[in-house]
Amino acid sequence: MTITMREKKWWKEAVIYQIYPASFCDSNGDGIGDLPGIISKLDYIASLGINVIWISPMYESPQVDMGYDISNYEEVYPPYGTLQDMETLIKETHTRGMRIMMDLVINHTSDQHAWFKESRSSKHNSKRDWYIWRPPRYSPSGTRLPPNNWRCNFGGGSAWEWDELTGEYYLHIWATEQPDLNWDNAETRSAIYSSAMEFWLKRGVDGFRVDTINMYSKPADLPDAPITDPKAPYQPAHALYCNEPRMHEYLDEMSLILSQYDAITVGELPYTSDLQCVLGYVSAEARKINMVFQFDAVEMGFGKTHKYEMTPNSFTLPEFKAAICQTQELIQNHDLPRSITRFTDDRPQFRVHGAKMLALLQGCLSGTQYVYQGQEIDFVNAPRESYHIEDYRDVSSQLFFDMVKERYGADNRVELDRAFDALQNIARDHSRLPIPWNGKAKYGGFSEAAERDGQEVKAPWIKPHPLAHEIDVSSQLHDSESVLAFWRRIIQFRQANVDLLVYGDFRDLKPMDPDLFVFVKEVNHCSEKALIVLNFTTAQKSWTEPNPVELGMPPGAETVLLMSTHPAKSEKSHLAPFEGRVYLVQSQE
Repeated sequence: MTITMREKKWWKEAVIYQIYPASFCDSNGDGIGDLPGIISKLDYIASLGINVIWISPMYESPQVDMGYDISNYEEVYPPYGTLQDMETLIKETHTRGMRIMMDLVINHTSDQHAWFKESRSSKHNSKRDWYIWRPPRYSPSGTRLPPNNWRCNFGGGSAWEWDELTGEYYLHIWATEQPDLNWDNAETRSAIYSSAMEFWLKRGVDGFRVDTINMYSKPADLPDAPITDPKAPYQPAHALYCNEPRMHEYLDEMSLILSQYDAITVGELPYTSDLQCVLGYVSAEARKINMVFQFDAVEMGFGKTHKYEMTPNSFTLPEFKAAICQTQELIQNHDLPRSITRFTDDRPQFRVHGAKMLALLQGCLSGTQYVYQGQEIDFVNAPRESYHIEDYRDVSSQLFFDMVKERYGADNRVELDRAFDALQNIARDHSRLPIPWNGKAKYGGFSEAAERDGQEVKAPWIKPHPLAHEIDVSSQLHDSESVLAFWRRIIQFRQANVDLLVYGDFRDLKPMDPDLFVFVKEVNHCSEKALIVLNFTTAQKSWTEPNPVELGMPPGAETVLLMSTHPAKSEKSHLAPFEGRVYLVQSQE
């Protein structure tokens, strides 16, 4: 879900389905998902009730950070297909009555982008100022040091990389191979708008998910970050490079272009919990972007100085509810682990009910709904015992594990096990495992079409999910009690109750209850409300229906069960493990 304002718009009522190309569907058997594979599944996506598909980066890239290191905005990564394939995908998506969004990654490029190659070739090159370069500092003893103490967001090293050829450092907030663009340079911005935005808008793309939308403006003096991690030489610096004043100037420029194409935007807004700051991006008055992703709820329990320096399941339900109340957001995507594992219990006896309960919760929250591939079939994190550290491919996981070995020693089993526990709980790899289309086929049917055609089928680019034989699409397609069937119902239910569920006000009735999440959705001056009750435990729980005063209804108001994760029961006062229900509360006046 995303924060939105109350004016009615089609995109607020939409359901958006995110596709991670490498892991969605492999059409040719090379072990890598591709654009023709996505095209082959458009009817399946449409059958869910989806209005918009969002394609994660499919641009030309060395794939250091799975496509978020772009070397050419105007070309497609060859294993995914061709520019013609992308144009076909746009056309076929529109033919089915859906729209298409792309990822807009413009805080940085790959170090293999032609712009950066020119920039690093000489201090006198015309594109030198297209990136952020600074001379070194020196210690009292003469040791060369980075320009400041900023920490890279991947691993624990410096956010600066030394370039021997020109004798300066360049800034990279993310991986070393992802140099930050210099947005202070108007020529750079113009090139970004032309190459990364207009090139695709002219080809029919309907909008963008804008990556790290609050990081483009850097403070001119690039000061040191405060020391919040005394044991480390480099410090988290997001408070310095997020939400700087010129961000709004840049977004105004972008908005002028986007408005010409009536394009929709959702901005990734990390490290921003202040509501007034968020409204500066997303309010109707600001006219910057349509929606933003907030992370308060999904990052519950993350480490303070490094997200992986955490203990799994170290947050309470009241804390989770407070975060939901603050931002009205619950989303799973390519950067986050599987929500069933994080927020319920992924053991076989609870997995399906936990998945349905989260679907019910998400369907009843206000704002635009996002579904990440595999979420609709109760995909969970890869189990610890059968998915080992060498199976993890993500650069952030690898760099974190290397940091732990360097800091504590490669033989320190206690610290390494603690680190692996964190990865098993929140690593990005879990959301990037291949979709199992048919658990009876090779590699879970990820390359099923190629296998049927008699082509050689290679192992997927990342080890398949060990449970692909029991969690797959084909076994759920015609099962009316499956998670897939429930997702279809909850999407239909949401679209049939737009006024209450999409635009209604959210009110938590029992914020401190450690087991149950009970809230209402209501519209001012309306005689109807939705009452939602969710059991977040593995035990049966008794509950008492809120009285009319708590519900804000006159005496004699009646409740009618509209939707449940479990079969309808006569016993109203008990909730099964991970059971969720939606009641309609009606006034009799």
